Amino acid sequence: MSYFSTFILTLIILISSFYVGAHESWEPTVYSSINAHAPTPLPDRVVLTWEEDPATSQSVTWRTDATVKRGLAQLAVASANGRAMEPNSFRATTIYLKSDINEANYHSVTFRNLEPNTLYAYRVGDGVNFTEYYHFKTANKNDEPFSFIYFGDAQNEVRTHWSRVFREAFRDAPRAAFTLHAGDLVNRKYSDSEWGEWHEGPDWVNGTIPVIATPGNHEYLNYDEGSKELYWTDKSGNDIEISLVSMSKKILSLGNVYKVSFQQKDGNIVNMEISETGVIETADDGLEAVSGFKKEEIVGKNLYKTPLFARQREIPSISEHWRAQFAFPIQDVPNSKLSETVYFIDYQGARFISLDSNSEKEAQVEWLRRALESNPNRWTIVTFHHPVFSPGADRDNPEIRKLWKPLLDEFKVDLVLSGHDHTYARTGSIDFEGIRNIPEGYEKAFDPSIGTVYVVSVSGPKMYKITKGAFAKRMVENTQLYQIIDINKSRLRYRAFQATGELHDEFLLEKREGEPNLLIEGSYKDL
Repeated sequence: MSYFSTFILTLIILISSFYVGAHESWEPTVYSSINAHAPTPLPDRVVLTWEEDPATSQSVTWRTDATVKRGLAQLAVASANGRAMEPNSFRATTIYLKSDINEANYHSVTFRNLEPNTLYAYRVGDGVNFTEYYHFKTANKNDEPFSFIYFGDAQNEVRTHWSRVFREAFRDAPRAAFTLHAGDLVNRKYSDSEWGEWHEGPDWVNGTIPVIATPGNHEYLNYDEGSKELYWTDKSGNDIEISLVSMSKKILSLGNVYKVSFQQKDGNIVNMEISETGVIETADDGLEAVSGFKKEEIVGKNLYKTPLFARQREIPSISEHWRAQFAFPIQDVPNSKLSETVYFIDYQGARFISLDSNSEKEAQVEWLRRALESNPNRWTIVTFHHPVFSPGADRDNPEIRKLWKPLLDEFKVDLVLSGHDHTYARTGSIDFEGIRNIPEGYEKAFDPSIGTVYVVSVSGPKMYKITKGAFAKRMVENTQLYQIIDINKSRLRYRAFQATGELHDEFLLEKREGEPNLLIEGSYKDL
């Protein structure tokens, strides 16, 4: 073939290709969350928790579609040759859950009478359809060194942005004893797709490293159009029934603002713009007609605090997904509302206490005292969602300081881990001289005579601004973080890492007989 013929043939092919491409159109379509998160007869969302002693028991929960009426787990001591294992079978407890997009059964088994410090292999299914075998290792009965990973709020865009944080943390601490989540695992408590994304991030890791979690406000309240009704308080102190009728989001470089319309029962409309933190940025003239408050009396205030907001129509309730997918200790809590949100777990010389900062805070005081008084462990770590010391000027929690902090002080709790504020703040020794306008109690955010360190952290992409920073030793905003904490008999090593794996903050707590912990700032060698 001549050069000219080759050229003509090539030209024809190119023209033909262009012609086909020009007449073919294709646009990607959103894959439905209904399909993306649909349960099947094959188990998914496998997660380990502890309902009883970590040295002699292990709980596991998983999901199937509603056609699977029975759950079965198989367990054996792990061996170098999987085919040589002779597993025992365990019948699961099954709970039906109808979510916003599907129906499913959640199955749960607690393996008991296990040997401490032993590697086990298990799988879950229905007797025919099983998962692969997972490993877990029981705790040691003695006070042996261990590590765990702590995450603040995952909450938003969990699959897109939180997953990499979790996976980077796991790369750094693949032998962690467990992960601890300080609330707001998801944004909408009822959203099955968001819970599905939360499981997708860790994926199989949740099936081999147990989870400890405390609930956040987003595990309690619905934050969606039409999801709730409110009572506002007018200027005379009377209740006004208000319905949320529409909400849209403005994307800004300095944080999102929500355009919200509220309707009074008799039909009056109030339009507002509200920041991510709940601060009212603007309000129209309808506000005064409905409430009696002038705009200048309300703008700049938090919607969910006085003077406008009074109460919610319904008592907040925990997400139905919580107890379906987690098996936490059921202990002698003040009432059933706090079951599996208020509990403690003892692990190799440390007691981990979960409190519920969303509900019944005063009722938890005596329970907390008993949990601290009965603690036989050398270390005490407490977790709850709303921080004792907040880096946000409009996000103070004085009730928690009033009710719980005296007990945290009395028993010299070592470490308190929280979320909620979507920034990072960690207490330590600082000079308060000359500081003004600090909320009551913040001057002793770190008291060397007690030694408790308080941490607020965030692992998801939703960020707030630091507007009250004088109380903290280390602070940062607009940064996703994870924390690795190593504990032995005499020292606790704390490290906070950015999502990229870069070390952000580090300190040691050193146990001293008859004295408060010694806080040592900076970088040190492994324990």
